Amino acid sequence: MNRRVFLKKSASLAAASGLYLLGSHGWAVSASGAGSQRRLIVVFLRGAVDGLSVVVPYGDSQYNDARPTIAIPRLGDGALLELGDGHFGINPALAPLMPQWRDRTLAFVHACGSPDPSRSHFEAQDYMETGTPGLKSTPDGWMNRLLGVLPGVRDAAEAINLGPTTPRIFSGRFAVANMGLGKNAAKPIAVDRPIVAEAFARMYSGNDPLSRAYREGIAARKKLLAELDQDMTEAAGGAPPASQTADYTGELGRLIVRDPGIRLAFIALSGWDTHVSQGAARGQLYNHLKPLSDGLSSLLAALGPTYADSVVIVVSEFGRTLNENGNGGTDHGHGNVLWIMGGEVNGGRVYGQWPGLAEADLYQGRDLAITTDFRNPICAVLKTHLRLSDHQVARVFPNFSPDLSSFSYLVRA
Repeated sequence: MNRRVFLKKSASLAAASGLYLLGSHGWAVSASGAGSQRRLIVVFLRGAVDGLSVVVPYGDSQYNDARPTIAIPRLGDGALLELGDGHFGINPALAPLMPQWRDRTLAFVHACGSPDPSRSHFEAQDYMETGTPGLKSTPDGWMNRLLGVLPGVRDAAEAINLGPTTPRIFSGRFAVANMGLGKNAAKPIAVDRPIVAEAFARMYSGNDPLSRAYREGIAARKKLLAELDQDMTEAAGGAPPASQTADYTGELGRLIVRDPGIRLAFIALSGWDTHVSQGAARGQLYNHLKPLSDGLSSLLAALGPTYADSVVIVVSEFGRTLNENGNGGTDHGHGNVLWIMGGEVNGGRVYGQWPGLAEADLYQGRDLAITTDFRNPICAVLKTHLRLSDHQVARVFPNFSPDLSSFSYLVRA
């Protein structure tokens, strides 16, 4: 069987094995590194979370008027948690993150998002993950391009995706590790079978980039699984936390501590498309936000001292309508809120220009307007936290001129 036929026949095996082809440049891999270094973790909320009920603009009277049954109350049972500026509060489900707000390592950027008007989940996610809104032809994701400009990244990848397949944001020429965490993380896969491993070893015994990347991937998988096995052994009987999100994020934090060579990480969480029964202080949205905030809290706790050198960004493809619909939910919108936390974050405040919720101020008369392109605060993180030059930032977000006037102090130098 020649190489081309073998590759075609092995496509399904690759999908089952947890190793994935990334263009023509190799299999997904991970690598170890030496010493502590700055890292970036991105959490993507797929489905368009309702930012207006995450960071609540209670100072705008239109908020309560537009949401008679799902507005987060300012007082009483299930009241929002005020942020001290007389205008914004956060959903009570985010109470586990209040310590970070109080110690000023958590900030929000409101009225933030992609400038593209698409209300399609697929398109909006694609644009946000490629970092080129409105341009469908972009071949790679912005975190893959970031991997290519990070100082010191040369051989194997130093990035990890928590999931079985490579997401758009990590697609491109540089390899990343796809790791399924939780109770199935160490489950044997096809490539672990000796006969399969031997066949692949013969096929990729050469010195070409694809062969080298495959061998690095096999070595990286063994290393990561050994670290995960150690982590599970040290836990109480290896039992995962009650919250699935906390399970994933806690393990991610411990994995980063064990392997400081990991510099970039990504996790996507679904379930944020709340067209029906969104709820207010309790309900569908709360039931998703609570494990998310618990999970983020677990991540920060697991990072321990390395939190000082880490930044976590939480994003979603777009926001939701100001007005609730007839089903007690909200529909696809525009502006949203971006979360950012980390040891170097200058937090304890809501960044961005608030456009207001009066009808004349809404985007297309129905949605929170966007006053901050989501790439601007991310560029601030890349420049200040990851120490990238203007030229390097331009390679991550091509054909984009960042406006950092409002984000000069988002991350401490």
